[in-house]
Amino acid sequence: MSATAQSMQWVSALSTRASLEAAVREVTDQLRQQLPATPDLAMVFISSAFASEYARLLPLLNEVISVPCLIGCSGGGVVGTPVRGSTLEVEQKPALSVCAATLPDVVVKSFYLREDDLPDLDSSPNDWIEQVGVSPADSPSFILMADPLTSGINELLQGLDFAYPDAVKVGGLASVSSFQRSSGLFFDDTLQTEGIVGVALSGNIVLDAIVAQGCRPIGQTFRVVAGERNIVLELEAVGDLSAAPQTPLVVLQNILKELDEGDRALAQNSLHIGIAQDGFKENLNPGDFLIRNLLGVDPKVGAMAIADRIRVGQRVQFHLRDARTSADDLETLLSSYQHQTQLEPLTEIGALLFSCMGRGEGLYQKPNFDSHLFNQYLEGVPLSGFFCGGEIGPVGGTTFLHGYTSVFGICRPAAKSAQA
Repeated sequence: MSATAQSMQWVSALSTRASLEAAVREVTDQLRQQLPATPDLAMVFISSAFASEYARLLPLLNEVISVPCLIGCSGGGVVGTPVRGSTLEVEQKPALSVCAATLPDVVVKSFYLREDDLPDLDSSPNDWIEQVGVSPADSPSFILMADPLTSGINELLQGLDFAYPDAVKVGGLASVSSFQRSSGLFFDDTLQTEGIVGVALSGNIVLDAIVAQGCRPIGQTFRVVAGERNIVLELEAVGDLSAAPQTPLVVLQNILKELDEGDRALAQNSLHIGIAQDGFKENLNPGDFLIRNLLGVDPKVGAMAIADRIRVGQRVQFHLRDARTSADDLETLLSSYQHQTQLEPLTEIGALLFSCMGRGEGLYQKPNFDSHLFNQYLEGVPLSGFFCGGEIGPVGGTTFLHGYTSVFGICRPAAKSAQA
């Protein structure tokens, strides 16, 4: 490993103590054991089981550690890597996860935006840059966390893509406690209950994103030939010039006839549609599709409503989702990442996991599935994160808000001396 990679340190700490004071002591003891230097950045994830105590978290942390930049949020569960242990996904129980990093040659800039602070989508890129406080020339990467009741999340992502088109953006929506009906966002030494917190990382750092949507395609690819807003009216088979356009309902009925009994049963509850995000790519792969829910079908005209806007000319393909498909999808993406980066082992310094609350043990019927699969391919990389009410990550170069997805953000040095 190069000196550049060695000088960066990223550690993860986890506590499952039911007492918040005890949990804070345990994670800070772990951090001190692993990270002797003062960290440049810390991210904290707290279980919504502690919802009544969110206001006490930062004062307790500030008594024992000092961090110039801290962001975090509440989650339906948290992910962390305890000392001398493997990564754990703690769901629906009290837990506290903190990751901290020393990042030489990296500029760390945190920010907090209220919904009223967001420029409208007709604003210039400079309006977004002014709010964030980072120049696109610095090539930043973004980690974002937001209150799920903030209605401007999609506008935020569009605005950031507009102002920082080359920047990777990952993150998630904080979960809401079933009792308190509120989420917690942490920004430096303050607790916020609405808006967006984030951090921009610039300099000698790269943020790689893996977006595992957990679906597999069925049937062939079709092109939208008629539609309006989020309603698809007609589809035509891609590559078959002799085929006449058909309604989505007829297309789907024909696809279902070709499936085996198990997949037909799965389609009753786990059918989705993928929208290709690369309009010029000839051969589409599963990762090229943005997965969206089907909202309903009009049996009279055969039209289909989906949970996104659709444009004439876009290519679409129906997809199925289940535990096996989710596992295969994530393993394929992790294997591809390992092959494509061709980095030395452990050049990656740390990673974050933003996972849907619909995944985890409820999907796989076993704990820690996504995180342990990650550890198999990136052994020894500290992993932290939380279970989200919506996940933020790129597909085809555009940042989206997802559901039923696991988004990994993997940090590594940008310096060439850290590679090969």
